[in-house]
Amino acid sequence: MKPRERREHKSERERSEFDQKVLDIRRTTRVVAGGRRFSFRAAVVIGDRKGRVGLGVGKGIDVSAAVEKAALRAKKVVITVPLTQAHSIPHVVEGKMSAARVLLKPVREGRGLVAGGPVRIIADLAGIKNLTAKILGRTPNKLNNALAVMEALKELRVQDSNQNQV
Repeated sequence: MKPRERREHKSERERSEFDQKVLDIRRTTRVVAGGRRFSFRAAVVIGDRKGRVGLGVGKGIDVSAAVEKAALRAKKVVITVPLTQAHSIPHVVEGKMSAARVLLKPVREGRGLVAGGPVRIIADLAGIKNLTAKILGRTPNKLNNALAVMEALKELRVQDSNQNQV
């Protein structure tokens, strides 16, 4: 019992480091002898609003178990997003995942977060305050759109000042 209590205490400490939002919950069905079995799939975004963000997907018998698993998986795949002085991204970037395509553009200070759906949630938890985004794909699937945003954020690079002097 002692190790389990310590592990729960540790996760409580880590949870305060990141904010989390449930992006999507879906009920999935498996047909078995005697009827249907229902389970839930949850997509959770975590972030510290300082440039670190992660996305996780979890499945469980009930919603709370699925959300908990998704949050644990999200903590394992946290990425660091390079932010500018204006709390924006350094350059235009496009991400693609399956049928989902998203375009992220940096904007000047004070413009705000002009984005919808999963893009807004991920950008907010990553600490991006000035951004224009457009979902270019036709899919309404929030999970694929969120994965496309994460792919786009992974492509971001910071330009070194030493390269400009050469």
